[in-house]
Amino acid sequence: MPFIDLKITVPVDEKIKEELKSDLGLAITALHKTETYLMVGIDDNYDLWLGGTRLDKGAYVSVSLYGSASSSDYDTMTGKICDILESRLSIPGDKVYVTYRGVNDWGWNGRNF
Repeated sequence: MPFIDLKITVPVDEKIKEELKSDLGLAITALHKTETYLMVGIDDNYDLWLGGTRLDKGAYVSVSLYGSASSSDYDTMTGKICDILESRLSIPGDKVYVTYRGVNDWGWNGRNF
């Protein structure tokens, strides 16, 4: 039950959104999850500042998942996310923040897991 919330400073068209969604669907395997229940949110044209400076190209990515993963798995996932954003949107890794949150109570389809 992962959710990836992607906030990016650049505008993207529907084709790129689909590509990002697919790339993240492959990357989520680093956290031992599959795309089957992955939900992705993409906010483009998002205003972000880092160190007091407005970012032309930057991203904040929040990854929530049912349960948790190891630090090394999170490290691998961060690398994959940064690679995706660099290759698809030319957003450099030093302008990307990624956070992780393990969730014990996750509801879906009228009940909790």
